[in-house]
Amino acid sequence: MTTPRHKVHTPLGRAAVQIFATNDRMNQILIEHLDPTAWKAKPPGKARTIAAIFTHMHNVRSKWVRLTAPHLRVPRHLNRAHCTPQQARVGLAESAARCEEMLAEALGGCGGRVEKFRRDGWAQPWPVGVEMLCYMLSHEAHHRGQVCMLAHQLGFPLPNQVAYGIWNWEKLWKECGSPGGPGCDS
Repeated sequence: MTTPRHKVHTPLGRAAVQIFATNDRMNQILIEHLDPTAWKAKPPGKARTIAAIFTHMHNVRSKWVRLTAPHLRVPRHLNRAHCTPQQARVGLAESAARCEEMLAEALGGCGGRVEKFRRDGWAQPWPVGVEMLCYMLSHEAHHRGQVCMLAHQLGFPLPNQVAYGIWNWEKLWKECGSPGGPGCDS
């Protein structure tokens, strides 16, 4: 999976786009290797299904784009009750591309229209900066952790090469189109 290259003039902007693409690749790997039965398996209590977690991630990305960069095409929401793994993969790829465009405008030094990060309608907007990227990554990492734990608890543990593979940043970085990797001059 290769990330489209956005017009970015700063090292921070380039890194932000590549990091978010790598982040999305982790989500895609989890969905690709998840047992299909686990997708809508009902967890105990009032916990979300794995399908609901991934649709939430996509829908929140769409909200970030709508609130922060409304001039970009906002991805359509996914329905957690009816979303298939394939629909989630397509939706997440699209919302990742829009988030990458938003990050490129915000951090890329190309005079984009993104000046504030609006993570929610009720929250104060933040000036664009690394905090924006960190918030976006933290949100997704939190939910990836939920998915991994939930799959295990439901009796569908991810294979070790997948569970540990999402930590192989150098490999994922290259899969996402970067010739180097974190800490490399690419």
